[in-house]
Amino acid sequence: MTNQQIIIVGFMGSGKTTVAWEVGQKLNWAVIDLDDFITSSEGRSPAEIIEQDGENSFREIETQVLGKVLSNNSRVVIAAGGGVWTVGENRRLIAKQGALTVWLDAPFELCWDRIQVKREMRPLAPSEEVAKRLYRDRRPVYESADLRIPVAENDTAEEIAGRLIDRVTTIGGSETEDRTRV
Repeated sequence: MTNQQIIIVGFMGSGKTTVAWEVGQKLNWAVIDLDDFITSSEGRSPAEIIEQDGENSFREIETQVLGKVLSNNSRVVIAAGGGVWTVGENRRLIAKQGALTVWLDAPFELCWDRIQVKREMRPLAPSEEVAKRLYRDRRPVYESADLRIPVAENDTAEEIAGRLIDRVTTIGGSETEDRTRV
């Protein structure tokens, strides 16, 4: 798995950042949380950008930052924001780079519980009804990721990271034609 990039995608609250850190630690790879990277480079959080400038402006920034991160890093695990994989240009950038995408498939109820516990501003999920609709809309796109890792309520980040690494090493990690969902 040399010169590989792993992009973790999934709905908000699915555990992308926590699992990315576990995977990075286990593989001794760099870890980038794309939302944190955007916050550092823009001086505003994704939520603030969406609130102030709109979702389209945020998605443009997100795509630019993703392109920079992909072109400047190898052997990196990237925790992508919940909407990254839903943008066609981002999927093209990721495919062009040959990065492996891993979908953390957590049930909506688990994601919503985690969103509620964190109490962070989520402009794209201001209510359970809106969040559930967004979850349903995004799910078919998430399904196109290279790997699917189911996430259950009692799974620890370490367990999920272990399953992810097992699957990546089983398929060889860098051979596109060998990628399968579990």
